[in-house]
Amino acid sequence: MRLAVFVSGKGTNLLNIIKRNKEGFLRSEISLVVSNHECEAIEKSQSAGIRTKILDPRSLENETEFGNLLLEVLRKNQIEFIVLAGFLKMIPEAVVKAFQNKIINVHPALLPSFGGKGMYGMKVHQSVIDYGCKVSGATVHLVDSEYDRGPVVLQRCVPVTDEDTPETLASKIHQLEYELLPEAIRLFEENLVKVEGRKVRIFLS
Repeated sequence: MRLAVFVSGKGTNLLNIIKRNKEGFLRSEISLVVSNHECEAIEKSQSAGIRTKILDPRSLENETEFGNLLLEVLRKNQIEFIVLAGFLKMIPEAVVKAFQNKIINVHPALLPSFGGKGMYGMKVHQSVIDYGCKVSGATVHLVDSEYDRGPVVLQRCVPVTDEDTPETLASKIHQLEYELLPEAIRLFEENLVKVEGRKVRIFLS
C-alpha cells in the first residue's frame, strides 16, 4: 500500500511510522510526505530519503484549487492511502471523496469529546484537565468533511491524575498514538476493516 503522510509539525508520529516500517510491522511504502508549510517533519522526511511536497493553502485562491492540487500530487505519486499525523488543515472535500474510507487521523483525546476546529495539541490536554476528566486517550478515526467527526477505528485511554499537567498528559498520550496509528495502518493493509455507516468493524484473524 502506497502511503502519503500529512504533517504540520515536528513529525514524531511520522518518525514512528517510519520506524515500524523498518522493523517489518508495517509493509506499506511511505511514498510521500505532505505539509502545508515548512516544518521539522519535512526536514526529517528529506533526511530519510522520502519525497516531500509543501502545499500552502494561503498561497492559493480557494479550497477548490487546494483540493485539485492535492489530488494531482496524490495521483502523480500513485497514493493509495493517506495518514494524517499532526496535519492542522482541513482536508478538501474533493480529496475526502476521492479517498473515501482511505484517510485516517490520530487525535489526542477520546472523540467525540474534545475534538473539532481549533482543538489540537496542548489546547486539548488543558481542556481535558480543566473539565476534570478522569481518563483521556487517543483516537484513530476515518476522515470526513468535518473536523474530528469521522467513524472511530481505534481508541485507547490513560488515567488523568490530579498531578497531571498538559505536558505530562501529552507525554502519556503520545505513547498511545505511537501504538495506535501503526496498528490502524496495519489493519487497513490487511483488509481487516469494514465501514458500516458510523461503525467500523475489525475482523481479526
